[in-house]
Amino acid sequence: MLEIRVEENEDYTLIQPSGELDAYTVGTFREALARLAEQGDLLIDLSQVSFMDSAGLGALIGGIRLSREAEHAVAVACNKPQLVRLLHTTGFDRIVPVSESVEEAEDALLAPDEEG
Repeated sequence: MLEIRVEENEDYTLIQPSGELDAYTVGTFREALARLAEQGDLLIDLSQVSFMDSAGLGALIGGIRLSREAEHAVAVACNKPQLVRLLHTTGFDRIVPVSESVEEAEDALLAPDEEG
């Protein structure tokens, strides 16, 4: 089961999926990212994701692509060692900032043009 909490504020939209992000639940996540990517900068907090497979990673990358096509920035917060390892191993952290906390991800997101 996957739940997605969305919190919009002045500078960005916070997306917090909670549960397993896999082939069975990824559709909901993909739809949320597609809808929100057009609206502004995104901060994706993966701290409540207990498992993510390649389908979840693909949806995450797809959402980032859509957001960048709309000329918006994206940052990711993740404090789960197994997910951080997945993001590092796949090179995901080279395309988008990955921080341990939402506060650090917010700083990366709002930093002036560090992401080229």
